[in-house]
Amino acid sequence: MRIHAHSMICALGLTALISACQPSDSSQLQDENAVTYNCAPIPACDAKAPDPGALRPWSSKKPSGNAWHRGHDQYFKVGEEQWIIGKFNYGNLLARKDLKGEEVDIYLLRGCGDSWEKLGTAVTTNGGGDTIEGIPDDGGRLYFPIPADKQLGVGRHRVRLVVAGDHSAAELFIEVVPEGVPLFVSDVDGTLTTSELAELGSTISGSTPDANDGAAEALKGLVTKGYRPVYLTARPELSVQRTREFVAERSFPQGRIETSLASLVGLTGGKAVAYKSEALNRLVDKGFEIAYAFGNTDTDAQAYENAGIPSESRYFFKYSDKKFGGQRIESYRELNQFASLEGVCQ
Repeated sequence: MRIHAHSMICALGLTALISACQPSDSSQLQDENAVTYNCAPIPACDAKAPDPGALRPWSSKKPSGNAWHRGHDQYFKVGEEQWIIGKFNYGNLLARKDLKGEEVDIYLLRGCGDSWEKLGTAVTTNGGGDTIEGIPDDGGRLYFPIPADKQLGVGRHRVRLVVAGDHSAAELFIEVVPEGVPLFVSDVDGTLTTSELAELGSTISGSTPDANDGAAEALKGLVTKGYRPVYLTARPELSVQRTREFVAERSFPQGRIETSLASLVGLTGGKAVAYKSEALNRLVDKGFEIAYAFGNTDTDAQAYENAGIPSESRYFFKYSDKKFGGQRIESYRELNQFASLEGVCQ
């Protein structure tokens, strides 16, 4: 069943919810439970960045060029091991060098409140380590397991990763999701933007691409009913911040943004299918329900089929999926029915 009521949440996840909603110490998110998580507005999480303190010496040679750091958003189930993951390199758009063996301070805005705490310090990798949460260690990575006594509670959290040597930084968002909260997934280019290449032109001009009429309202309709968004794009990893800005500036609901690990140009064809399929199946394997999916190409259609998302729950903008099935829409205004769903919030 793809639509859950409050009673289903309690029946399916009572034990997890009780432990999540009764903090064991001051580090646990306060006054939080599944119902308020589902039905409360997604917080802005826009507090001023923390004071990183004094610069510290580099372990080796000071890097040159611009910083191209990025963080990886995550959704975790209650009780799951929680990881903070980032990537750090310097240079120019066409040639970048990974930052290896350098300290990065990790700051947390727990529950999207107004008070930052320092979780610890990690050292960027040299490469060749394990793949964690689907992110292989290709050097310049940060993998930080959140300590048991500082575990994140149910809700949305902002993380800021600050390089000790120059205070350049990357950010990411983590949400801890209780049982019974369904997700929806959406492609970005051509699905939410007005064309497949809208981002390219906007990057050159320094603007944000326009969004398809009614798209933000349709996705907001799902969020008000207790669904959580995953923006799954084949854009390269460097585009995560641009994608985050698009979501915010075009008034889409905040959620998890996941980009491919491509270094410069986004994935297409079979590579895009493989990336999206793997990303979706990781969520499914964790026990997340993906209730709806939005796309506009055959690669989206194939990935959604590979992830087992029911065809009646797939919506394609000006694209007909004749191979696997799905609903073609000419306008997001056709999806006004989302506002009347029975979802977890009434």
